[in-house]
Amino acid sequence: MATAKEMVKEATANAAPAPNSAVQKLAPYKQGKSEAEGHEDPIKLSSNESPHGPSPLAIKAHHDAGNRLFRYPDGAQVDLRSAIGDVFSLDPARIVCGNGSEELQLLLVRAYLSPGDEVIVSEHSFVMGKIHALAQGATVVTAPEPNYHADVDEIIGRITPATRMIMLASPNNPIGDYIRRNDFVRLVENTPSSVIIVYDGAYADYVTAPDYDPGFSIVDWAPNVVVTRTFSKIYGLAGMRIGWLYCDPVVMDPVQRIRTPFNANIAALAAAEAGVRDTKYTDKVRSHNALWLKRIKKELTALGLFVFPTVANFYLIRFSETGPHTAKKAARFLMNSGIIPRPVNAGGPNDCLRITVGLDYENEAVLEVLTEFMSAEN
Repeated sequence: MATAKEMVKEATANAAPAPNSAVQKLAPYKQGKSEAEGHEDPIKLSSNESPHGPSPLAIKAHHDAGNRLFRYPDGAQVDLRSAIGDVFSLDPARIVCGNGSEELQLLLVRAYLSPGDEVIVSEHSFVMGKIHALAQGATVVTAPEPNYHADVDEIIGRITPATRMIMLASPNNPIGDYIRRNDFVRLVENTPSSVIIVYDGAYADYVTAPDYDPGFSIVDWAPNVVVTRTFSKIYGLAGMRIGWLYCDPVVMDPVQRIRTPFNANIAALAAAEAGVRDTKYTDKVRSHNALWLKRIKKELTALGLFVFPTVANFYLIRFSETGPHTAKKAARFLMNSGIIPRPVNAGGPNDCLRITVGLDYENEAVLEVLTEFMSAEN
């Protein structure tokens, strides 16, 4: 008969490795669907990707990088940081590039948060920021967005001595609205300088509103502000996983200490450098997006649907809570027609669908199918 010591040893030997308790409580991130049953080549409008693809110059740079794939990339990221600095009139010394802006937010969380610290997240900020904070053992405090964009008073009212970071997206997702310049300045002025403000501008390249501030000039007088950007949206490089941040050198220092030496691959660095310099291509994509947003809102409103104000490359539609024209039924109707939207019941206002602005024929198809849906009894 086995002794108690032997039984404990056997049980320990057969036990599975256990992750930390914070990670065990997290739900995995769910990507937008990419397949529609019965349709070999569906119209995918579920992930806010640019349907235009990358600049031809970015594609060429990516191909040319193939001859150098046996080399490690430039860990200092000099060429891409210089290109970003030239285009946005920024100091390259204040720029860090990474494996998407998501990785850079992760580095900020790792560098500045400890278990028990509080992080304020605006309600419709990038969900991965919240996941990173929780995995770090921080306490996440959510600030509601009653006007569907980051609300300064809601955030300020939740700052405590334990607050170490504020995370907000402007434009936000899935709404597509933005925090106004005066409001953002007021937030910064009323936040302790010891609290990092992560200002996620993933969709900022689409914005033309005169009262929008990308945040770069604010970094100059508020060292606790960090702006993160991505090449996944308007630049069409989602598959390359490349992004960047802009911040004060003092804030950057701990990020650089934990950043892996080669966190951006050689092809992504080359494609992003060429893409960011091709401003004519970016302008063309931005104009296409703005024109279609205006038309889509007009036509969907005429159908009796509510379209939330948006300045991003997607739009959020609210459907009836009950009856024949709910969001769930609309999603099924679109999917059956070979169009993939993004239901957001769990991550945004109830009974809504988020749809990416596509190419001309894709947008025409959405309008045609939704017109048919709204006229049907389902």
